[in-house]
Amino acid sequence: MKNQLNTIVSNFQTEGIIENITQFGDGHINQTFMVSTKEKIDPDYILQCKNKNIFKNVPGMMSNIYKVTSHLKKKIIEQNGDPQREAMTIVPTVTGELFYQDNLGEYWTLYLYIKDNISYEVADTPELAYSGGKGIGKFQSMVSDLDEPLIDILPGFHNIRYRFNQWDAVLSKDPVGRKALVQEEISWIENRKEEMTAFWELVEKQMIPIRVTHNDTKINNILFDKSGDVLCVIDLDTVLNSTALNDFGDAIRSYTNTGLEDDPDLNRVSMNIEIFEAFTKGYLEEASKFLTQTEKDYLAFSAKYITYEQVLRFLMDYIDGDNYYRVKYDNHNLIRTKAQYKLLQSIEEQFCVMNEIVKKYS
Repeated sequence: MKNQLNTIVSNFQTEGIIENITQFGDGHINQTFMVSTKEKIDPDYILQCKNKNIFKNVPGMMSNIYKVTSHLKKKIIEQNGDPQREAMTIVPTVTGELFYQDNLGEYWTLYLYIKDNISYEVADTPELAYSGGKGIGKFQSMVSDLDEPLIDILPGFHNIRYRFNQWDAVLSKDPVGRKALVQEEISWIENRKEEMTAFWELVEKQMIPIRVTHNDTKINNILFDKSGDVLCVIDLDTVLNSTALNDFGDAIRSYTNTGLEDDPDLNRVSMNIEIFEAFTKGYLEEASKFLTQTEKDYLAFSAKYITYEQVLRFLMDYIDGDNYYRVKYDNHNLIRTKAQYKLLQSIEEQFCVMNEIVKKYS
């Protein structure tokens, strides 16, 4: 494996002598490695093998990342910042490509490693949630004038009409006979269909604009410097043209949950309104200047929308026989469904307060 990795790295335009290549992080989709060079003055790198089973169009993905990072770097230079530290840098191959494809058809990419960064797995304090909100808001603000269209590498992503078509097909087939076991859970989805479709129609009618969005806004996709300030937004594999509300809603789903995404103890699961307020404050300090009034009006709703979508997707996969999400035991997707539904209920119960918080900071 070591020789294979060294051969792969040799196909990129690196500087210095490669000293070591080691596994890096615990990502569930891509394989990631740290590429260390011998001398401190030389850069280190992040090598990734992209999961082509999830990302069907890796060349399109890399084209999107290049467009977004190039735009970010121009903005950072205009603001007298450091484009090598405040935006991801793709290292091209020796032939100038954005990726290397090996003889097995696997896609490999190389990025400059941003040194002296701090990252977090959980936004467990209002202060960190506030900083995370600023990070996502700043990212969206900086790419809000990027007019060049991106390639749709994940068709139907966060499109509830697309999800409902999948849902209806799975219910019709009931391939492993689980539908009868989850009639109550199915009603959770069916009873909210009209509300969710009405929101998506606003996107389809362009009353809610389409923008450049990150689409994976967990706290560990933001790097901070040693003083605690936002340094760089990373993991741009899912950048797409979508509504900015998806990024906000998904962040709230992950930041504010007091339990685990698959928590078997539903008493632990709720939405932490203090974390919601802190993230919203930070986000709107950066994003309020480019968001339309309609987007602001639906910010709180986006948390309901994204969490509902996740309930639907977990339950759909359970009924379908666990074909999409990796499961650790037979009812894992059903446990996930119930935990996310408990979070959705908590969001719904606090929805009026959430809207007042958005108004307060926008």
